[in-house]
Amino acid sequence: MKKKEEQPSSGSKIIETLIRIQKDFGYLPEEKLKEVATLFGVPESQIWGVATFYNVFRLKPKGKTHIKICMGTACHLSGGERVLEAAERELKITVGDTTPDLRFSLERVACIGCCMLAPVVVVDGKVYPRMSPLKFEELLIGLGEKGSD
Repeated sequence: MKKKEEQPSSGSKIIETLIRIQKDFGYLPEEKLKEVATLFGVPESQIWGVATFYNVFRLKPKGKTHIKICMGTACHLSGGERVLEAAERELKITVGDTTPDLRFSLERVACIGCCMLAPVVVVDGKVYPRMSPLKFEELLIGLGEKGSD
């Protein structure tokens, strides 16, 4: 019998496998989660439990343009929530989703550490300071287009 840390069904091995899959695909496709369950000989519900427990895992593909709205204390108090509402309205998606054409994904983050520039939006790693709903709409226009209809 293998030592406990060598058993393939250990939680850390499952997490390592899910991380590799997400690195390859950018998210965790449903069919891959089923394959992981079969590989480790555990119920699919256990794999889904791991994939949904850790917020590092994505169950939907990431858009070509990744938009993060900061909701740290400074951003929240400076109108970040209104910017987030504008983003959801303009992109026609909710936080955590990707537009159907896979152009944009939207994420709400706790704090990116740019409190002096609040409220902040980050697009593909570039910080956009002192955002407002109107500035967000202008930013989307500058990115090429708004969300799909």
